[in-house]
Amino acid sequence: MIGDRYEVLDATDFPECPEIEETGTTFLENARLKAEGVSRLVEGWVLSDDSGLEVDALGGAPGVWSSSFGGEEGNHPRNNARLIAEMAGKSERGARFRCTMVLARDGVEVAHFSGTVEGWIIDEPRGAKGFGYDPLFIPTGYAATFSELGEEVKNSLSHRSRALAQVVEYLRGGTAEQP
Repeated sequence: MIGDRYEVLDATDFPECPEIEETGTTFLENARLKAEGVSRLVEGWVLSDDSGLEVDALGGAPGVWSSSFGGEEGNHPRNNARLIAEMAGKSERGARFRCTMVLARDGVEVAHFSGTVEGWIIDEPRGAKGFGYDPLFIPTGYAATFSELGEEVKNSLSHRSRALAQVVEYLRGGTAEQP
């Protein structure tokens, strides 16, 4: 999406950079910590994100703790099992995936962007593609989960693609709406 105007590298291209601890309580705080921290160590623009699932019936949880909701960082089956248990008997099923991206340079945030995709949570996982909460999330306007829709459809309407579209517009000198 960024095009060929920029050389895009990822964290693995900078093994000397330490992992930035996500100690923030919001997606913006965590994305800012990572972008500003890494941009102090490398030249050029640094883009970072923090993303997660917000469930209305759970007061916005799991939110910034989405990847450790089940008690172990990155354990998707445990995260999904806890979400299913927490949602048992609840009629309110609304949820959204949220992604916040921060663009930084020389240790300072230059801009931030946010994308969401609305939908709802189902009671049992469906589909074998994707990761995380994809088997439990049906985006608004669809009858299939992100796992069932597949990567191409998911990426066309995901929270990350919506945030990244704003980044691209900003970098091209457009008027990307910033929260």
